[in-house]
Formats: sequence, C-alpha cells, structure tokens
Amino acid sequence: MSTLRAVIAEDEQLTRTIIRTRLEKLGHLVVAEAANGLQAVEAVRASQPDLVVLDIKMPELDGIEAARQIMDTSPCAILFLTSFDEQNLVDQAGEVGGLAYLLKPFRKEDLGPAVEIAVKRFRQIQNQAREIENLKEALETRKLLERAKGILMDRHHMTEDEAFKRIHFQARNQNKKMREIAQSIITASDLI
Repeated sequence: MSTLRAVIAEDEQLTRTIIRTRLEKLGHLVVAEAANGLQAVEAVRASQPDLVVLDIKMPELDGIEAARQIMDTSPCAILFLTSFDEQNLVDQAGEVGGLAYLLKPFRKEDLGPAVEIAVKRFRQIQNQAREIENLKEALETRKLLERAKGILMDRHHMTEDEAFKRIHFQARNQNKKMREIAQSIITASDLI
C-alpha cells in the first residue's frame, strides 16, 4: 500500500503516540493529531488526509458526530478505535462512514490490516459513486438526445438517423457536446 496521509483523533496521549508510531512504521505520514472531536474535524478540513483513526468516545464532540461532519465536508477513510464493543456503537459507526473498527487495547499487528481494509473500502465506495454519477449523466444525456431527435423528426420530418446525424454534425461543427446541442434544440422548441 502506498503512503497514506493520516489524522489521529484520540483523547489519550499515550494511545495517540502508539498509533502514530505504528502508522509511521507502516510507512504512513501522520499529518495531524487531535485530542477531541472538534479538533479532529478541523484537522481533517485543514489537512485533507486519506485516513482518520478516530476514537468514538472523546470530549467536546464524540467520534460518531465527528465522523458525520468529516464525511459531509472532507470524505476520507475512517477507522474507528474504541474500548466499547456495544452493537449500537458498531451500527452507528457504520452508518456515518466507518469502514473498520478496532477495539482497544489492540495488538500492533492489527492496525495495518484494519487501515488497509478501511482505505480499500473507501476507494471502492468512491469509485462506485463516480460510476453511478457517470451512468446517471449518460442516462440523462440519452434522454435529452431522444427528446431532441423527436423534436427534429416531428418539426423537420426527418428520420431518426437523420436527426441523430444533424445533432452530431452540429456538435462537431460547434465543438460542443451532443448533450449541449440536444439541450439547445429542446430549449428552442420550448420557446416556440
């Protein structure tokens, strides 16, 4: 795994030091540390890390709410760290974007695989979100093209193939996307 930029948010200084040391031995760069949830949110906004190791129970703002705010403003892989193994905490951690969960005290050998899983899951989720957006855009473009072709076919008595070629030709000549040409045909049609 390549070097990750990490933020550690843990209210116990000794635990922060242990995590920092272990992450650095794994080849990662700790870009910020925080002793409470508010500091964690600010540290993530300022440093844009790849990973946040986040304690659940912290002063001022708990890890669950900190994770919610982080995912809203600066999404990244989140590894929760806690002394509590209550099922509702595990559920809440998953709901706000936690991708891995380690119980304290953890063995130093457990941190590396947990980090790797969290980062891989985050990247998969990000890739899937991009694919979904691309598919939505392609579908929307297809709908616009179909509507624009219909307008051309109806108003200018063209075949479907002729209407498509007209849109394609216009796009190429104007150095625009077919979607833009289709939208302009629809807009013009709405004005008439």
